[in-house]
Amino acid sequence: MNTITPRPVDTVIAALREFLGDRLSTAQAVREQHSRGEDQTPATLPDAVAFAESTEEVSQILALCHQHGVPVVAFGAGTSLEGHVNPVRRGISLDLSRMTRVLEVNAEDMDCLIEPGVTRQLLNEFLRDQGMFFPVDPGSHCTIGGMCATRASGTNAVRYGTIRENVLGLEVVLADGRVIRTGGRARKASNGYDLTRLFIGSEGTLGIITKVRLRLHGIPEAMSAAVCQFPDLAAAVNTTILTMQSGIPVARIELLDADQMEACIKYSKLEGFRPAPTLFLEFHGTERGVQEQAEAVEAIATDLGGEGFSWATDAEARNRLWKARHDAYWAAVQFIPGMRGITTDVCVPISKLADAIVGAKEDAIASGLTTCIVGHVGDGNFHQVILFDPADPAGLDRAWELDKKIVARGLALGGTCSGEHGVGLGKREFLEEEHGAEALAVMRGIKQSFDPKGILNPGKLFRN
Repeated sequence: MNTITPRPVDTVIAALREFLGDRLSTAQAVREQHSRGEDQTPATLPDAVAFAESTEEVSQILALCHQHGVPVVAFGAGTSLEGHVNPVRRGISLDLSRMTRVLEVNAEDMDCLIEPGVTRQLLNEFLRDQGMFFPVDPGSHCTIGGMCATRASGTNAVRYGTIRENVLGLEVVLADGRVIRTGGRARKASNGYDLTRLFIGSEGTLGIITKVRLRLHGIPEAMSAAVCQFPDLAAAVNTTILTMQSGIPVARIELLDADQMEACIKYSKLEGFRPAPTLFLEFHGTERGVQEQAEAVEAIATDLGGEGFSWATDAEARNRLWKARHDAYWAAVQFIPGMRGITTDVCVPISKLADAIVGAKEDAIASGLTTCIVGHVGDGNFHQVILFDPADPAGLDRAWELDKKIVARGLALGGTCSGEHGVGLGKREFLEEEHGAEALAVMRGIKQSFDPKGILNPGKLFRN
């Protein structure tokens, strides 16, 4: 009598069900939810979804998958924009969103230890009464574990740095289930390889992050939000460049082009503004310092044709402004009914910012596609949402073609193919062009050393 040998993934699923119970799901709806992020890459259903609640469970899951050669893709909030969470080779989607404990807060040393499913919003709510906050703000409800995996940035990066500068240490589960700890509570160290920075931005291809130790910051004495609108895109960008070159310590400086501003006016009911290129700014410091910063930027903006410069210190006005900025992506994709969008991001040296942004908009106009630009322009980073008609068989291909032009322009100007979204599936083709074949070979060697069976998020970062 012939016997059917079970697939390795079926063996893993049966074993996982024994210790996870109903936290191991093969339901169609759950698998569909974990088949992709917010990007437009084709969805792939995982064979199963495992909901882990501790480092020990993550270790058991990885050890089992390593033993049987089954792929594992970490999943947080599913907000990625470059296909990071798409399980292209099926296997297990490892959902860490239930790991949401704030484990330690050390107020005197201004650091904390959290699990990877904690969001920025949850953490800052927890910290508010202690006079501290976590500043890295990508503008979405993403998990901090996911932010570490993609080396996220955001609206406050120009003053407080990216996630890379705000992580002191990690706990990571390796492909075979071993658990290591990197970094520590000291603010600096000079010993051994910097494994913390190696895992930051590795996109779940080297290990699964299960704890994060973060650097915290004191809530400033005063904060002020400001808005200024411009006659054209170049004037808004040049105001940003001069502001940064003048050494004004802005906390946030965000650019919205005319299309993005029109989308935000409609979506977020931003009354009193025109659909024109606009800068949203925020200043942190003392009462007097905030006033001086705002006045200095106002002078620069006015010289370049900026109009209606206004600033306010009340929390309600600031929150309304930044809520609109955080909703910019949703405003963009609903700008034209029936359209869908792909989002790219590019980061260039600050002196090349005008060439990159104005050129990207000109490329979009020439293509006949509507795009919305929004960017953390204080550090040379901008995003462009490219809208396309899903009913048009060639629509998505045209959008991807424009995406490639925008990124190619950024690289030609000495920039990078991604300032904060990461590589995932969407930017793999640019990695060798940016870093060179030898550097890419070294990266592949590191991947092979940490994950010899290739089970961790296979197909990401590297082609083939």
